[in-house]
Amino acid sequence: MNKLPLEVRVRILSMLCEGSSMRSISRVCGVSINTVTKLLVDAGRAGALFHHDMVRAVPVQRVQCDEIWSFTYVKHSRLAKAKAAPIGSGDVWTWSGIDADSKLIISWHVGDRDTRAALDFMGDLRARLANNVRLQLTTDGLAMYLTAVRELDLDADYAMLIKLFASGHGQRYSPPPCIGIQTKIIQGNPDPKHISTSYSERQHLTMRMSMRRFTRLTNAFSKKFENHCHAIALYFAWYNWVRPHKSLDRRTPAMAAGLIDRPMTMAEIVGLIDAIERQPELAAETN
Repeated sequence: MNKLPLEVRVRILSMLCEGSSMRSISRVCGVSINTVTKLLVDAGRAGALFHHDMVRAVPVQRVQCDEIWSFTYVKHSRLAKAKAAPIGSGDVWTWSGIDADSKLIISWHVGDRDTRAALDFMGDLRARLANNVRLQLTTDGLAMYLTAVRELDLDADYAMLIKLFASGHGQRYSPPPCIGIQTKIIQGNPDPKHISTSYSERQHLTMRMSMRRFTRLTNAFSKKFENHCHAIALYFAWYNWVRPHKSLDRRTPAMAAGLIDRPMTMAEIVGLIDAIERQPELAAETN
């Protein structure tokens, strides 16, 4: 099977992580939209498998969790009238847990905003943390976090940060203004000065700026749930391992967390794709 040159594949993946749409990438790089889609799928699978294997026993002290909304094919309010909507259409939430010190995305989950999703997300998060470090956990006020922490018997200093909004509906595409916050100690003895979700919320802004399908009020939204998941997996691979952070002295989050000693390149992400293609058992594991 013919393959694109390495530099073209690197350029396509880099543009996918820098806010370009798939059709604009196909025009700039001189390839078909199907080629861009296939490379996205392959890179997403490779990135997810690499994260699964590498992010283990992370010595984290402070974790912030939050969710970001998007949708595939059609918004939930219009799903009942949609024609031939594929499985997974409607509102989609991406749950993520970030290390407040290294800015590493430790775990993420794409799906609904319900108890089952909270359990899956928090279970995976707990499995990736080192057992010898006392954890301080901060989430927003979503009740599903309470259920997940209690059912999983998560041993952590846990607090919720609850935002208070002004009465009324605000602007058409914006929530009402935030007029204050409340902190609620759930268990343990969390340090009050570290009860925050600011890093998680800032990371969500980076997501919206780095993935075209997260841009609001456009037709750039995801049309298939599976491709939405692949785009997120590629983004987190780029965010954790490739993209240097100014706040980390130009290190990547994976470097700051002690997982690697140098930044990875997008060419190495392409190498992960090739490695999976050479090993059928790895390809089967990612499906």
